[in-house]
Amino acid sequence: MPEPLADQFRGHFGHRQHLYGVLLDHLADDLEAGGPTAEVCRDQLDAVRADAIQLRLLAAVFRIVLRGEAPQLTPFYACLGGTAPAEQCWPVLRAVLPDHVAELRAGLTRPPQTNEVGRSAVLVAGLFEAVRRTGLNRVRLLELGASAGLNLHPDRYRVSGPGWTWGEPDSPLALDTEAADIRPLDLTIVRRGGCDLDPVDVTTQEGRIYLTSFVWPWQLERHARLAAALAVAQAHPVRVDRAPASEWVAGQLNRPPTPGVLTIVWESITRQYWPAHESADVDAHLAEARRRMPLAHLSMEGVPPRQGTDGYDIRRDGPVLRLDGEPLARSHHHGPPVLLENVISETFTGVRSIPP
Repeated sequence: MPEPLADQFRGHFGHRQHLYGVLLDHLADDLEAGGPTAEVCRDQLDAVRADAIQLRLLAAVFRIVLRGEAPQLTPFYACLGGTAPAEQCWPVLRAVLPDHVAELRAGLTRPPQTNEVGRSAVLVAGLFEAVRRTGLNRVRLLELGASAGLNLHPDRYRVSGPGWTWGEPDSPLALDTEAADIRPLDLTIVRRGGCDLDPVDVTTQEGRIYLTSFVWPWQLERHARLAAALAVAQAHPVRVDRAPASEWVAGQLNRPPTPGVLTIVWESITRQYWPAHESADVDAHLAEARRRMPLAHLSMEGVPPRQGTDGYDIRRDGPVLRLDGEPLARSHHHGPPVLLENVISETFTGVRSIPP
């Protein structure tokens, strides 16, 4: 039997230190009491923790606030300039819920998508190493689980660390890796594209609001980062196809690039949502394609820990950046800082001590 939905709500954070921690406690109580939360969640009572119904609900509420349809809630959202105490929010939210039941119920059927663009700062470390190892600096970049495609623009961001910078100097988005030992290389992305089961179109206001709604409202730096990335994406639209990863990558790899171009397939925090056969099929397609073309696979994967109060230790909890299966670094799930270990000279090949 799945954990009761109300318990999933209470256990997601397990504390009341910010707006969502406070609201999830009240939403859980209201769910059990048969209040408006119960009406919203009536079709999701058998959901499992991996479905993250609580995050879907909070994001659906946030979208209503972002559209200006619940101005009485705006004072509680720091990213919108609000400073009201979180403990005062529940009575206001409870009064709002009955007016939006249909939309909120529909919102529970769509999985969270943050498209964390900070992950580009991590992935580029592997990008440099892939180019260094192959000697090919013209890149075809393919992303699996690309969401809105924000991580398909790494060269259009300004990525830096102590003593180095790379990318577009005047980009609205600056990403600081905090890693001095990364050595950038000159390279050109000659083609870029991605796939997702539910792509988000950021050329539309609806798409931009949708992504924004999954960024927690008190995390102002993440909101600023997303807003800057959305500006880049609107100026440089990139195609994200609606397709499963294995089906899409097979089709892409059946069309080899021109000679001298390195194909890089990358992904970040997506495999945890795939069925086992999907991962196996993707890996099989990559292995077969290596016999026909220069190819590198970059992954930034790791299941986030429970959102407790015991702190987030990157070396314990952070995802691992891997190049063709070899661990290169760890980072935060949202991106920087990037932690390299035992870097030798001008290569990452000395990174051996990070556990698989």
